[in-house]
Amino acid sequence: MIQLKIISGRTAGDIQVVRRFPFHIGRAQDNGLRLESPGVWDHHLTLAFEKGEGFTLHTAPEAFAAVNEQPVNFARLRNGDVISFGSAKIQFWLAAPRLRGLRLREVFVWALLVAVTACQFLLIYRLLK
Repeated sequence: MIQLKIISGRTAGDIQVVRRFPFHIGRAQDNGLRLESPGVWDHHLTLAFEKGEGFTLHTAPEAFAAVNEQPVNFARLRNGDVISFGSAKIQFWLAAPRLRGLRLREVFVWALLVAVTACQFLLIYRLLK
């Protein structure tokens, strides 16, 4: 799971959490992230997760994008990379993982401790008898 922080434009400061890939960015309605900044095409960028490659960025044919001020058509993204396209800038971040509840595990461990203790008392009782 990743998050994209919008750095420039009307929605600067907003954060978009991405859970499904491929994720499309552009001006069109059907994009996962819709930006209406000048110079942004209808389907400008696609972010994908590729096994063995990690997170990648692909631009539409003849569309301009830069990662950390370096022009690219394809790039592997790293945590903190700034993606510029048109007049828009977004920052790529790995999102914080969702923490799972540990209540069931804790109940299981306590039940196991109670069972072991009860077995020990039973064993001591039988040995003393």
